[in-house]
Amino acid sequence: MFSLRWIVILLALSLGLAACTSAASPTESPAEPNLPEPAPVVEASPAPQAELLSPDESPPSGAASQFATDFSKHSVSYGDILSGGPPKDGIPAIDAPSYVSIEDANEWINDVEPIIVVEVDGEARAYPLQVLTWHEIVNDELNGKPLVVSFCPLCNTAIAFEREFDGQILDFGTTGRLRYSNLIMYDRQTETWWQQATGDGIAGDYTGEQLTFYPAALISWADFKSQYPAGDVLSKDTGFNRSYGRNPYAGYDDINQTPFLFDGVYIDKLPAMARVLTVELNGETVAYPYETLEEMGAINDEVGGEEIVVFWTKGTASALDTAVIEAGQDVGAAVAYSRQGRTFIAKDGVIYDDATSSTWSIFGEAISGELKGETLTPVVSVNHFWFSWAAFKPETMIYQP
Repeated sequence: MFSLRWIVILLALSLGLAACTSAASPTESPAEPNLPEPAPVVEASPAPQAELLSPDESPPSGAASQFATDFSKHSVSYGDILSGGPPKDGIPAIDAPSYVSIEDANEWINDVEPIIVVEVDGEARAYPLQVLTWHEIVNDELNGKPLVVSFCPLCNTAIAFEREFDGQILDFGTTGRLRYSNLIMYDRQTETWWQQATGDGIAGDYTGEQLTFYPAALISWADFKSQYPAGDVLSKDTGFNRSYGRNPYAGYDDINQTPFLFDGVYIDKLPAMARVLTVELNGETVAYPYETLEEMGAINDEVGGEEIVVFWTKGTASALDTAVIEAGQDVGAAVAYSRQGRTFIAKDGVIYDDATSSTWSIFGEAISGELKGETLTPVVSVNHFWFSWAAFKPETMIYQP
């Protein structure tokens, strides 16, 4: 159930957006949302082909006039889709990203601030959440690979997908709609609607299809610049007037908070706002609670018959805690890898493999000892708040020590 506070905020936001013109310039863009709105890769499991629901179900309110989507094709009930307040592209994607050096970005990114890091064949890029929180989508290309990097603040979900799909390069925007509080994207080529948390096409021509996940980690700025001194950074010179560095969802990730714009079934195995890292392989899904990860530092597990390890390290602030992101509570960072026959342990904040006692970084690289320089293969793993992920995947197992 929504709290009165968030209902009032949403109403104010919607009224503000209604006053904006559809042809607003970048500096006159729709009102800022003021609501609690990471070698070879081990791939995530493909989604099963969805069955089409009744073509007679009416599309979400206002969608038919805003989109050219074939709404007769859909795999979810339109009744599960809610308006987030802003209209189509009201939260503007970044379509022409520019970049700055680590030296330049260091002037405005604090060491503890969270960033999404993506690496393609040795070339790495950082996407600061202080920027992504206001745009949610970046259509980009890294080392020749077209990617879309996305962040849903209401679910704390940072995901990268390949944009090359069905023989074309897709460009993505925001629909202004949510399902289970999660961002619904659309592609501008077919206007198919895509669920960000799962990568599934849920309405339109590509209903039942799934985008290809690409490994992306949510880590601290300090860890990124230490690992990738030659990396580049998404600039905050976006062409839009936004309060980068400030969090419009202040207080949202309080463990006792009620999820916002969530109309799904709550699976009460964990607190709704508990942070989890999920790994989905060969039809099996496991969620690793951050509370457990902080206690253990490294978790050796098997998911879908694949041996994996999840590393955790301290030093990453929450982007959804205080009004200023750099002041957010330290929630740490977690990343999953194929453990390649090794077993790992963590002690006093240092991760070792038990065979050689080499030490390993959050990036899956041996940084000292006999194995120095060796790297682990990243597994697609995604951060979520429990409530939203469990609504999509109620069969998810929760890791127990």
